[in-house]
Amino acid sequence: MKSNRIDIAGMRSAKNLGIIVLGNHPGIIQSMLDFDYLAGKPKPGVVAVVGVNQRYLRYYWGSREILMPGFAQLRDVDGATLESTSLFAVAQSGRRAVAAAEEAMLIMPHTVGGMIFAESVPERHALRLRQVAEKNGAFILGPASVGLAIGGVCKLGAIGGTLPEQIYEGGLTQPGPVAVISTSGGMVNELITAVAASGSGVSFAAAVGGERYPLVKPVELVQAALDDPLTKAIVFFGELGGTDEYDIADLLRKAKQRKPFLAHIAGTVAEKFAIPPQFGHAKSMAQDKSETASAKKKALKAAGADVADSYGAFETKLTKLPKRPITSSSRAAQDLGEMRTRTPALFASRVSSDKGGEVTILGEPLTKFVDEHDLSTIALSMFLGHEPKSKRLAGFFDLSVRLLVDHGPQVSGAVNTMITARAGKDVTAALASGILTIGPRFGGALSQAADGWLAAVDSDEAPAAYVERHAVNKQYIAGIGHKKYRLDNPDPRVAMLLDKFDRGGPYITFAKAVAAITTRKKSQLILNVDGTIAALLLDILSQDEKYTPAQIEALLKTDFCNAIFVYARSVGFIAHYLEQRRLDEGLFRLPDDLITSL
Repeated sequence: MKSNRIDIAGMRSAKNLGIIVLGNHPGIIQSMLDFDYLAGKPKPGVVAVVGVNQRYLRYYWGSREILMPGFAQLRDVDGATLESTSLFAVAQSGRRAVAAAEEAMLIMPHTVGGMIFAESVPERHALRLRQVAEKNGAFILGPASVGLAIGGVCKLGAIGGTLPEQIYEGGLTQPGPVAVISTSGGMVNELITAVAASGSGVSFAAAVGGERYPLVKPVELVQAALDDPLTKAIVFFGELGGTDEYDIADLLRKAKQRKPFLAHIAGTVAEKFAIPPQFGHAKSMAQDKSETASAKKKALKAAGADVADSYGAFETKLTKLPKRPITSSSRAAQDLGEMRTRTPALFASRVSSDKGGEVTILGEPLTKFVDEHDLSTIALSMFLGHEPKSKRLAGFFDLSVRLLVDHGPQVSGAVNTMITARAGKDVTAALASGILTIGPRFGGALSQAADGWLAAVDSDEAPAAYVERHAVNKQYIAGIGHKKYRLDNPDPRVAMLLDKFDRGGPYITFAKAVAAITTRKKSQLILNVDGTIAALLLDILSQDEKYTPAQIEALLKTDFCNAIFVYARSVGFIAHYLEQRRLDEGLFRLPDDLITSL
């Protein structure tokens, strides 16, 4: 079984100390981002929020809004993001916390630790989760913990406060020489502030959590402080109840590494009652004399700890801790001032900007961007929200929109455009009339086919089963069939696309296998241009752009495929509008013999 030793020095030097938050808790998440920003980190340590139905959530990096990736489930998080993380914070309810933490240790490949903010986690669940953590060589603070902070390195949870001023004034953004350990989240925050006020600073601070069975024991945090080369002194705040202080005393007696250990155990007042009262935390009640605050103070003193007789004396002793140079800057004061007045924008856009007197596209000056790209690449980049990685996708998009630009004046969208033009309306109204025709029966098959191919291939559904399922449900197969083309009169657009871009990927292979079955039933049930574009697009996104199935699904949900058709066919609609205006044949009215009155 692996050890659950907390390696503070190892986390300081880790390259993949990213954090995934399970559950959207805006206050905690923003405080973690504020820590990273005030500590001078080049980018946020929080990399994703799991358990939300939004693809992106808005948070702040300093005073600037940023988009945080959101995922419904942890298994939806892409591999690159998982590779960059080693910590997790559970901000979900007590009934979900244990399952979420277990899943994190199973799915995140480099997990070293996490924390659980929720209270009221069932004791049997907590005991099982500790075993799981030990097996995986990870630590989990909590339940009911505010987390872990390593000075200047990371902030995992609400520890140190949730306001930028609290974080900065507590000195957490710079490394210090003192470890702060407490079962109480409120007291660990008070002690962080007190240590900073004394002219010292925090090497690391951790809140064990106030539940009866914490997943990390106080003695394990003390051991971590003894092992940490940057920690020169330890501050410990304990309470009556339990036997943790006896374990700490035993560790201090046996430790080869001796460091000043300053402690206070709260709850001596309870000894004045005939029946021991229950204090705030689940474990804060002395079951016998050995669990009283006085007895535990005595044990720690005997082990060489500097134990304060009162909290006032404890505060006085804090002033004698090792000092550290405290640096401040006018930039920090300016940042804090700007962070106090943060106001969310009405809209967020990564596509373009018109701030500072220069228009940018995807972060580049407009003139530079358009000078370096053709129109198809510009459109594709703006549709995706980033430039394509591969020339294959750019070439495929360009050919697709050229092939979809028009398909004769007979189609419903073109007819609506021409009728509107002959009614004397302007180009905007005529184009809108044509575009509004696009839907499930005209143009929408591209999007429907992509959804169908993606779901079938990713679930390993056989082509025959796919066809049979649609037949049983009396559903058309999107991407299959054409009124004009058939086996002996194939669609030349399909042939061109396959010739240039078919590399035998799983989606186009599946689509062609479906068509091989349907054409045996009817020659017109061929793989049409919509089905071909949809299948090739999925293959290129997967093979060349390295999209995960979850990322592809998210892209399709934005109506990306319909955007391709609308973009291409708008050119044809505008052309039909202009042609009707040139011919100027006047208002169109259907001849009587083309209408049957019933």
